[in-house]
Amino acid sequence: MGQHGGKAQDGQSSSNVNRAYDVLKKLTPKACGGPRLEEQACRRRSASACPDSQLPATLTALNLALAFVQLLIDGKWEDAAGSKTFEDLDPRTGEKLVDVAEAQAEDVDRAVRAAKKCLPYFPFNLGYPPQAYDDGPWPRMTAEKRSRVMFRLTDLVESKTIDVPGTAQHFRYFGGFCDKIEGSTIPVAQEGFTAYTLREPIGVVGQIIPWNFPILMAGWKLAPALAAGCTIVLKVSQYTPLSALRLGELALEAGVPPGVLNILPGKGSVCGDALATHPLLDKVAFTGSTDVGRRIMEGASQHIKPVTLELGGNSPVVVCGDADLEAAVRGAHEALFFNMGQACECGARLFVQEGIYDEFVRRSIELAKNRKVGDPFDETSTQGPLVSQKQVDKVLKYVELGKKEGAKLGCGGGRWGDQGFYVEPTLFYDVEDDMAIARDEIFGPVQVILKFGTIDEVIRRANATEYGLAGAVWTQSIDTMQALTRGIKAGTVWVNTHHVMDAAVPFGGYKSSGYGREHGGAVLEHYTQAGRCAYPGMLLVSKGRCRLATQDQRSAASYKQQEQSPMLRHSCPLPLQTKSVYVPLPKSKEQRSWVIM
Repeated sequence: MGQHGGKAQDGQSSSNVNRAYDVLKKLTPKACGGPRLEEQACRRRSASACPDSQLPATLTALNLALAFVQLLIDGKWEDAAGSKTFEDLDPRTGEKLVDVAEAQAEDVDRAVRAAKKCLPYFPFNLGYPPQAYDDGPWPRMTAEKRSRVMFRLTDLVESKTIDVPGTAQHFRYFGGFCDKIEGSTIPVAQEGFTAYTLREPIGVVGQIIPWNFPILMAGWKLAPALAAGCTIVLKVSQYTPLSALRLGELALEAGVPPGVLNILPGKGSVCGDALATHPLLDKVAFTGSTDVGRRIMEGASQHIKPVTLELGGNSPVVVCGDADLEAAVRGAHEALFFNMGQACECGARLFVQEGIYDEFVRRSIELAKNRKVGDPFDETSTQGPLVSQKQVDKVLKYVELGKKEGAKLGCGGGRWGDQGFYVEPTLFYDVEDDMAIARDEIFGPVQVILKFGTIDEVIRRANATEYGLAGAVWTQSIDTMQALTRGIKAGTVWVNTHHVMDAAVPFGGYKSSGYGREHGGAVLEHYTQAGRCAYPGMLLVSKGRCRLATQDQRSAASYKQQEQSPMLRHSCPLPLQTKSVYVPLPKSKEQRSWVIM
């Protein structure tokens, strides 16, 4: 078995394996028929456990571990400070799965120091002992070698039963970027000179991810940061800690040096706050709610750290009178109920044009009533549990608000079953814009349908929100499509589809839905910076000789201002907002007019 830190002793081997197998049986009640889609599919094994050949086949395939899970710091599995732990619960039953180490502020400090050790130098003198230049292996690794490591990690993710293809896609996509991050040559006004810039890793990155897509969100954050050459402290939710820790194990196996990737499960109020405010951190990247995003910005501002935020949404779905009715009903249904409504870009507000409204509502109610709630391991189930009791309570609170404010309840509205965190598929119609269920992000299986008359009206109403993460348009008119995709103020707009994502296409929000972009070359701008004090991003060439620019010469090219001003040095390099529009390719010759050249 692989060697990992832990509390297991030789005498505990058999009991550890039995405990691990008991956990596996909880996760796969159908005779251990397969791993849970996201969270509970994998754990590491004990250092002293019996050989693979003696383990049950399913247990070997999953590489399941002890029923106690530790932190990953500096390439080792460690207990949290004070041996603090929390219980990870099975949302199908509400019962305990495993005890997980709960990271404290001291653990954050250890993890950040481990990540800093892998970089060439400390950029700020904050009373910490300086590290020697090239103290760790990460700055000495070439971009091509980093790329190989990321490709190995991609292969391991695909082969070791960690689910969600998008995770592997991100590692493979950004693995190809490692040796393609380039600076630029800049013509300057001063005769006899030239200048160029270098794009360098920004340094130690604190990344905080949510619980709704734990392994996918880890891939979104880790892949570009690793490609850029950054080191990372990843804070994962206390509701879904296991899959990211398994990913950390695979990263070590792939060749990511110890300390480059550190993973801390814990509470946002403790671990997250300590990470966002740590003085040795160089950048914070956060995905989660808008309220917490504001707190992250406040914490990072103490040390003038750049922040990127992918925050909440209340995305409009606009169904026009000329849309394919059956496709639009099903598409809008999946836009909301996908992942039990626990997706920031889900189609939360469904605007339907008045000419088709009644029939659309009737079909939508029928579809929601036929949605089968149950154990996610049952192949006939189409809706599983929410993540926690707290989330159930929040969703049911909004259901009661919808009833109280006068929205019509088409179906659902209650809890499902007598155990676990299930909520019935719920649909409200005849909803008004000022109702709480239309204003707020519910984050659960509650579809909200509103009626509209004209295109100008629906654009105004769709934009009457603090959010601007995503939206969707259902129409067969190219003119209507152009008007709505341009009129809706959101970072991503889909046409006759929803939830389509690709590692190459920028994703992020307008307004209170965030700052910065995930995916594509755009995200690499957030993990690199042009020129730093240790590597002046400019050489002057005169009569065939190269030399470092003097302070005055750098000032002539505006370098001095960038070096001396933290706000300029760390400012976002994307002054314009990027909107991504997904348009389906034509399926026939008659539909080729849809292709926008």
